[in-house]
Amino acid sequence: MATKIRLARHGRKGRPFYHVVVADSRAPRDGRYIEKIGTYNPNTTPATIDLKFDRALYWLQVGAQPTDTASRILSYKGVLLKKHLLEGVKKGAFDEAAADAKFEAWMKEKEAKVQAKIQKLAQAGDAAAKVRLEAEAKVRAAREEVIAKKKAELAAAEAAKKAEEEAAAAPAEEAASAVEAEAPAAE
Repeated sequence: MATKIRLARHGRKGRPFYHVVVADSRAPRDGRYIEKIGTYNPNTTPATIDLKFDRALYWLQVGAQPTDTASRILSYKGVLLKKHLLEGVKKGAFDEAAADAKFEAWMKEKEAKVQAKIQKLAQAGDAAAKVRLEAEAKVRAAREEVIAKKKAELAAAEAAKKAEEEAAAAPAEEAASAVEAEAPAAE
């Protein structure tokens, strides 16, 4: 039986989530499988990969062929490198201790790269948020300035209106007081 290591799609429309499975090559994509060896979630940044390392290595050693995407996932997690190093040990190119040392060095380097990427993304997110907040502050300041101008114009218009009313009321009051002053004098 020809076995493949491939992805089985799950999740809703537009939000895929994959199971990494070992299946008969004739089985449908999301159909029957022999063993589930991990999950892959491309929706997170960076993508989340949970893999049963030993089982994936076992299936590769017994002849399971990974698909292109599954091969990239296995390479990312170091399964293909480990298989390559174990084949070198079988052929006598180097001993198992040297293979383990090479693999550990590669894993440390890979982990450092992943952490650097996570920090870079976090810093980029923080910088983007800071730029957004500054833009919002500028917009808010512009709005407050426009509102202050409108309030000042309204206050000036109201003061002018009051001054006109007072100016109009002052001659009327003077005329009324003159009339009142003339009225007692006439008596």
